[in-house]
Amino acid sequence: MNAIDPRSQDALRAELTELLPPPPVPGFAPEREREVRRAVLAAALPARPARSAARRRVWVRIAVPAVACALAAGGVLLAAPPERPGGGTPAVRAEGASAVLERAALAAAASPAPNARAGEFVYVESLVARSARSADGGPAETGPAHRRQVWLSADGSLPGLLREEGSADSVLSPRVPVYEVDRPGAAPRKTFLEQGPPSVTAPTHAYVAGLPTDPEALLRLVREQTRAPGGDADQRAFDAIGTLLAETWAPPRVTAALYGAAARVPGVAVLPSARDAAGREGVAVARTSAAGEQTQWVFDRSTSVFLGQRTVLVRAADAGPAGTVLSVSAVLAKAAVARTGQLPG
Repeated sequence: MNAIDPRSQDALRAELTELLPPPPVPGFAPEREREVRRAVLAAALPARPARSAARRRVWVRIAVPAVACALAAGGVLLAAPPERPGGGTPAVRAEGASAVLERAALAAAASPAPNARAGEFVYVESLVARSARSADGGPAETGPAHRRQVWLSADGSLPGLLREEGSADSVLSPRVPVYEVDRPGAAPRKTFLEQGPPSVTAPTHAYVAGLPTDPEALLRLVREQTRAPGGDADQRAFDAIGTLLAETWAPPRVTAALYGAAARVPGVAVLPSARDAAGREGVAVARTSAAGEQTQWVFDRSTSVFLGQRTVLVRAADAGPAGTVLSVSAVLAKAAVARTGQLPG
């Protein structure tokens, strides 16, 4: 019997290797993928960021966001559906909201931390448009988007300011003026109504910074502070979280927890495509109230950064047919400034 040349065996093995397809590479099991995501999120959230000796002013311009987190930069892998002839509201997917909100949490974890100190103000700039109905009824009509600027006292001790195009400035004071009349014909007497302590529905920057960073604990707090007789408790919680995301500047850990809390609200689903008040298109998570009003949070597809909100009718009502936009907003910038009326930069 002739001996087989080992070199011939190696050559034959190499040829067979080229002909056969490569073995499949197993992916993560769902449980393992969740563990990896949690580990990445935990690594991206330092326990307490060190304060540099030379204080730098942080100004987040959200129109062109930059996110350092690699997973968040992967974006949301959902394709926008083709536009329907004649418009209308696209169908809502029942799956994937948790994934969108988890990516948003990762993006928040990599965002700059607010640096507003006591005695300063948190500045939030946005575009807003709201619907209105004429005195004789009829469907609601949404006007053009206009700029909205809010200066919120960092520690709640100073009067803030709300400036909105088309309206007079409103002072956001911890003491609300009230005029009382002791008897008919008497001159009004000015007194002040002291507002209650800060809360989820009346937040200060310091209050938001101290919110729980555990999503379940945060959701319990939101539910407790938005409790009311009747109505849709889940929708109240979802709307309150959305207001905190749009109108305050929370630390990264708190913002990530807000997204985690929203993911635990029943009925939240993915909307494949939506636009904010600035016209920026993105993927959205949405929840529809019992009254048929759908609240949408729009996120940038590539960075998962929060862009703005929309409220749309999903079925005909007194305000109009299905697809009627009741309100829309777009967050443009958040920054710390020294006084009301001051612009960042």
